[in-house]
Amino acid sequence: MDFVASIISNAADYFWRPEQGWVLVAALVLWGLLKRTLPEGSQYVLKQTFVFFTLCLLGEIGASLMRAIGWTHVANGLFEVAQIGVGIALIRSAGMLLFRVLMPAVGMETPRILEDIAVIIGYCVWGMIRLRYAGLELGHLVATSAVITAVVAFAMQDTLGNILGGLAIHLDHSVEIGDWVIVDNVSGRVIDIRWRYTKIATRNGEKVVIPNSVLMKNKFSVVGIYGSKTNAWRRWVWFNVPLEYPPAKVVEAVERMFAEADIPNVARDPRPNGVLMEFGPGYGRYALRYWLTDPQVDDPTDSAVRMHVFAALERAGLKLAIPEEARHIIKENEAHQQALAAREMRRRLDALVQVELFRGLSPEELSTLAGHLAHSPFARGDTITRQGATAHWLYVLVSGEAEVWLETPGSERRLMTTLQPGSVFGEMGMMTGEPRRATVIAKTDVECYRLDKEGFEATLQGRPAIAEGISRVLAARDAELDKARQDMNDVADASRRSSRDENILGRIREFFRLPG
Repeated sequence: MDFVASIISNAADYFWRPEQGWVLVAALVLWGLLKRTLPEGSQYVLKQTFVFFTLCLLGEIGASLMRAIGWTHVANGLFEVAQIGVGIALIRSAGMLLFRVLMPAVGMETPRILEDIAVIIGYCVWGMIRLRYAGLELGHLVATSAVITAVVAFAMQDTLGNILGGLAIHLDHSVEIGDWVIVDNVSGRVIDIRWRYTKIATRNGEKVVIPNSVLMKNKFSVVGIYGSKTNAWRRWVWFNVPLEYPPAKVVEAVERMFAEADIPNVARDPRPNGVLMEFGPGYGRYALRYWLTDPQVDDPTDSAVRMHVFAALERAGLKLAIPEEARHIIKENEAHQQALAAREMRRRLDALVQVELFRGLSPEELSTLAGHLAHSPFARGDTITRQGATAHWLYVLVSGEAEVWLETPGSERRLMTTLQPGSVFGEMGMMTGEPRRATVIAKTDVECYRLDKEGFEATLQGRPAIAEGISRVLAARDAELDKARQDMNDVADASRRSSRDENILGRIREFFRLPG
């Protein structure tokens, strides 16, 4: 027992050197401060540092026991290594306290790479101090061992390249945290820049680690307008249109759509624009260039833009180019086309029958109108009619939903009514020629038929008496709109309806040049 007690006593004397108490106090203070103030995302680093510090202390205790039983050389080497480890743990903790707690508290945000480099320099200084205390003269070692120096430099060239690359990235601000970058086949947002690597989060939920030296040696792209606070990224959407359609009309149709539609993640400024890029076999190849505000949703936004382009071309009577090939037409094909035409005619008649405006028309007159209907699809967010615009046609809503907005100087207000399939709007513009009195926006993807003044004129000229019934319907519609605009009460609404009826009838007769 005396022998064991002697060993423990000697080991304790060797372990508990004068500076050991200060080391433990410093460790406890740093641990307590960091445990309370360190951000949640850095707590795991603190735990790793604490475990490393504990293992190094155990190494010192083990070295003290070895020295007590006579293993002096082994004990001295292990004790030095353990002391170096204890110092590394304290330097790491001090670095976290300075760069992650104290500096952010006074408003000084620093890149993580500066913390890494400062801590690494601290490691090197501490290592040289401990080697000096161990009796190793580094100057003589470097001067007399050029071969070792060359070997070490060769072995660390990649590491040095990464450190210097990280410093260059930080100093010239070529890449910053939050930037969206494209490197080879990797596209994502920079979430961290360290002394050895840059970490990128992709839209597929992946974290890609790229050595800093690779970024410095290779070309990469940073998405966004250079020198601007916005992160807008210009995207190209390609489509082909047959050469039978004037290019100016194609470009006007898609640019007008962008001016009126509200598409998520598409910037208003800079404005999107369409360009004719080249001519192909029987078609013109167009590019629609727009600015994407969030690179994370590039593919979904491209898809939404294509849908809006398709709907805009359809409304303008333009078709996308498709590959053509010659085939022999047989009677079955003719019958099939006739069946399709008959089905479409029935669909148009069903839509017209639901419209209150045309309930006084005969089946023959409805068939005539159906032949003049034009298919007009709209994508969600498209402006179907704009308040104040002049357009001599109306829309019959076949599928989808639309919202009605009233605009006043400095504000706009949505009406409670949502237009459902079977609704008609824009009739006042077709019947009287006056500007649109409200804005209608597609709440969902909608499908409409459009009827213009020319398509209805022949029917109205053939039976002018129809105008009287139509004027009563328009008067009721006009009263509802005025009531929504001015919050009129029911009494005032009823007193004005009769005079409004006569006023609208006069405007219809004047617009269509009907006899009085």
